[in-house]
Amino acid sequence: MVTFDVVVDDTLQNLSTNNIDPNNKSLLSLVNGFESGKWRRQQFEHFIWNNIKDTALSQTEKEALIGNEQTILTKSAKNLRLLEGDEKGGEIGEILLYGVMKKYYSALPVVSKIFYKQNRNDYAKGADSIHITLNSDGGFSLWLGEAKFYNSIKDARLDSIVESVHNMFIDDKLRKELNIVTSLKDLDLFIEDKKLLKDIKDKLADGISLDEIKQQLHVPILILHQCDITKNNADSFDEYKKKIIKEHIKKAEVFMKKQDSKFSSVYMYKEIKFHLILFPVPDKLELVNRFYTKAIFERDED
Repeated sequence: MVTFDVVVDDTLQNLSTNNIDPNNKSLLSLVNGFESGKWRRQQFEHFIWNNIKDTALSQTEKEALIGNEQTILTKSAKNLRLLEGDEKGGEIGEILLYGVMKKYYSALPVVSKIFYKQNRNDYAKGADSIHITLNSDGGFSLWLGEAKFYNSIKDARLDSIVESVHNMFIDDKLRKELNIVTSLKDLDLFIEDKKLLKDIKDKLADGISLDEIKQQLHVPILILHQCDITKNNADSFDEYKKKIIKEHIKKAEVFMKKQDSKFSSVYMYKEIKFHLILFPVPDKLELVNRFYTKAIFERDED
């Protein structure tokens, strides 16, 4: 099973020397390993393709295709949008977010977002992922995620993802995301506890105040990014991780400062929990080109 190294997993308040207010932000920093002095590209690609079904197929389709891995890959590839321009490669970020949510947050992918958009010709911007986590007290939390794949995380590049996340909190758009959760059958397949299932549907139902939703809302924000530290690494893995920790904490502080400023008018902002997830890679273009080549090949495997 593919795993990545967790180099940071803490609240920003604990990580930063600056005053963090409100204290509703955390950082998860993940890194892929090296072997024989080279970044383990194949391991990363295996993680992406092993998790593609969770965002490109409905739960009904996945259950119907159990044991038929090639058909799963083919159908998943057919549902990919294969974006162009500045957004090219964005699908990789979305798939990585689904894999990270499942592996590191034990989240249920109740809406396969690429599948949902492809089957409704709906390319309007909304959350890139929708998950639910089951809490130890018998309750649940709702997770609406955003994912980007950037060729750098220079400070100026962070503005666009802050804007994207902010747009999720326009009331009509947030309501639309909740309607997606309750309108699809996948939720019924994931939640065996009928009482809990009813509770989830009731609390996310149309007509419920968004103020109630925000109290149990988490927002994972994944930025997959090209990184010079990773590209040029010649140090031991431990030294490499130390450099990434320093860089990612610094970028998290910049990002959250921008977010605080942008979200100043969002009602109940302090109640919403934000999780910045950073993942460095050595070369975006190489990964995107390899992904597109394989996706196009898999589409033709009927």
